[in-house]
Amino acid sequence: MIRVLVWAASRVTQAGLEAIVEADARFEIARKSGQARTLPAAAQEVQPDVILLDQGDAGRASAGSGGSQDLPGAPVVALVGTTARREIQRLLHSGVRGIVVRDASPHEITAALQAVADGLAVVSAEILEALFPVAEGAIDEEQQLPEALTPRESEVLALLAAGASNKEIAGRLHLSEHTVKFHVSTILGKLGAATRAEAVARGYRQGLIVI
Repeated sequence: MIRVLVWAASRVTQAGLEAIVEADARFEIARKSGQARTLPAAAQEVQPDVILLDQGDAGRASAGSGGSQDLPGAPVVALVGTTARREIQRLLHSGVRGIVVRDASPHEITAALQAVADGLAVVSAEILEALFPVAEGAIDEEQQLPEALTPRESEVLALLAAGASNKEIAGRLHLSEHTVKFHVSTILGKLGAATRAEAVARGYRQGLIVI
């Protein structure tokens, strides 16, 4: 069971987010006492596995001379009402591990909580576009693939996006790890990516990965 501390300035927002979390059997609410007036204090008191932070408090939680050290030790998923690149970068630099738009569906919110609790970093598709904008109609080497991915390579790329290791991909697709390594290498070459993470990012931008 993943214990989630929900932190929001509005009691209505707090109650709504807690209801979303409690509706998923994977999570339980880590409830703070009335004496915890700040997010770090609340996190210290209840020791959550992950924190769901409404963007209204994200600025106060991450601001200050300490920067990321002002955030609690538990990984944070922030709900934001803006996709402004500067604000998103500020949150990432502050140590936030997940950024999701505030009008995201309950499934998207709980999926982000699960991913961050598993040690991954996650952002909404809108946030990814804000971080890596591509002008409409622009033509560059990132948008045009010299060679299309094969159906098998597309399957491997989708599993890379899900955070699967080569061993896990081999098991899911009934392949040898050597074959998976070959597919990953080919995908990196076709996408012009240096790392698996870069390949996933380019795959999202080029519409090769369905969210």
